[in-house]
Amino acid sequence: MNCKEALKYIEESHKFGMKLGLETTEKLMELLGNPQDRLKFVHVAGTNGKGSICSFIAKVLEESGYKTGLFTSPFLEVFNERIRINGENISDEKIAEITGIIKEKIDIMVSEGYPYPTEFEIVTAMAFVYYAMENVDYVVLEVGLGGRYDSTNIIKNPSVCVIGSISLDHTKVLGDTVEKIAYEKGGIIKPNSKVVVYSQKPHVMNILKEISKENNAELIEASFDDVEIIKESIDSQIFSFSTENKKYENMEISLIGEHQIKNAITAINAIEILSKEANKITETSLRTGMKNTRWAGRVEKVMEKPVFILDGAHNADGAESLEKVIKKYFSDKKVKFLIGMLEDKDIDTVLSKLIPLCDYAVTSTPDSPRAMSSDRLAEKISIYGCNTESVPDVESAIDRILEVSSDEDIIIAAGSLYMTGKIRSIFRKRNII
Repeated sequence: MNCKEALKYIEESHKFGMKLGLETTEKLMELLGNPQDRLKFVHVAGTNGKGSICSFIAKVLEESGYKTGLFTSPFLEVFNERIRINGENISDEKIAEITGIIKEKIDIMVSEGYPYPTEFEIVTAMAFVYYAMENVDYVVLEVGLGGRYDSTNIIKNPSVCVIGSISLDHTKVLGDTVEKIAYEKGGIIKPNSKVVVYSQKPHVMNILKEISKENNAELIEASFDDVEIIKESIDSQIFSFSTENKKYENMEISLIGEHQIKNAITAINAIEILSKEANKITETSLRTGMKNTRWAGRVEKVMEKPVFILDGAHNADGAESLEKVIKKYFSDKKVKFLIGMLEDKDIDTVLSKLIPLCDYAVTSTPDSPRAMSSDRLAEKISIYGCNTESVPDVESAIDRILEVSSDEDIIIAAGSLYMTGKIRSIFRKRNII
């Protein structure tokens, strides 16, 4: 089996859908020898920002001299991005090798009457096998969906659990209220564990506190009350803040937006807990790691003239964060949008936050069976009185938005991580990034 065949095999498991529950993953991992039991984990859940939080923590561990695995989803450009060690993607050869091992075990499972694993269960198993093979010191493990019944949740004793911002998303699976979603995400809290929670609305915090109490877990709320912004630009942010243990002056990060300051503070609270066992973490490695963290497709500037920003905002919370960035940095500029969205997202809410800031919009169709057509999206946008045109092909849409923009304009591509990844690939092909 080569890498292409392996990825086709994994992709074909799509037809088995998405099911909540850990039994299939537990059986598969048992047949694989439970490699996850030999690993140390930082387990991260949340609706928005969990990828950024994971990246901050992983980079600090790496800068501190730890061999660090980072497991995230979805990928933007290539599948290999989902499974990394010290910033390096898993190789095609390892994907092929490990998929072959997993397929053998799946065949045994199915012959014994167990259900076929889903795509995410197979990819999670691949990550656990790979990280155990490579003897990593820590794995920063991002939840795929929810938490309680997510296949990552078979891990037993995480060094720290982290829960980021919680809002409405995937409501058909996780529940139609923030409270129900909080309950699902709180499912990663293990007995006698330590859990860091991004400070949020009292009714959400109360649910997470109750779950922590039931599990005799220590909950640390990452507070944003005393944050002082020292300097901010579209390239970096410098701020001061306090945790329960320490005052941090002039912390610098390269991720942009008020939400990224909050994600950074949440990550640092988790790093403080980690540092009690990971004693190679120093203030220098913490600051270097935070400053050097990059997270593609999240308010990512990929061109200078005109300024072209990629952002994966695809739900209400993400749109609100992007809205704040636009108002803060580009209020005196003409902002043009390249936008594509999936049918199952809260399209109307996202558009209501972003399109009033828009001077011109080009819609396109993301490469997904769940994509809304660019024509239908253009119709929705036109309701707001914004000049809009539909260009279904993403590469042609890029050319069109550049054609109608001056060097002084701001172009923002948003609405879908699928489209964000496609744009990055096109820009890479053109040697822009």
